[in-house]
Amino acid sequence: MNGVPGDELLRRAVRVRGIHIGHPVDVLLHPTKPQALGLDVLCGDDRHRFLPFRAATLHEDHVEAASPLVLLDLREDGFYRREARPLGELRGTPLDGTRTLQDVVLGRDWSVEELVLDGDRVPLDGIALPPRSERRRASWLRRPRRRRGRRRSR
Repeated sequence: MNGVPGDELLRRAVRVRGIHIGHPVDVLLHPTKPQALGLDVLCGDDRHRFLPFRAATLHEDHVEAASPLVLLDLREDGFYRREARPLGELRGTPLDGTRTLQDVVLGRDWSVEELVLDGDRVPLDGIALPPRSERRRASWLRRPRRRRGRRRSR
């Protein structure tokens, strides 16, 4: 792999043993480091699943998942939805003064090697990706309850 832009990854099919199972809809980035975690894959059953890059192999025309078991259900309240930074949400964010983020270029180890700012590829050199923005919780999601210590009766 020699510097793959996120947009290019999103145009490739996801397969398991050559069988098409879906297509990527977003690249999920680490919450604090310039590192890609995996893909948000929309599968044939209309469910979103997380494909970790460590369990995937990149080919010329597709991304091969090591097994169907590595595709994790990507629920709205799940860890990767809460913690990861979707590239789709970061696009258009102002970085480096007046330029805006359009894409990231991933290296061999899935680290972010370059940024695409207003059409120009620039090295990451000291440019920080914006922190993950707080998402508003959907009204139908239950809020976690605070755990209080048990009151002891005397």
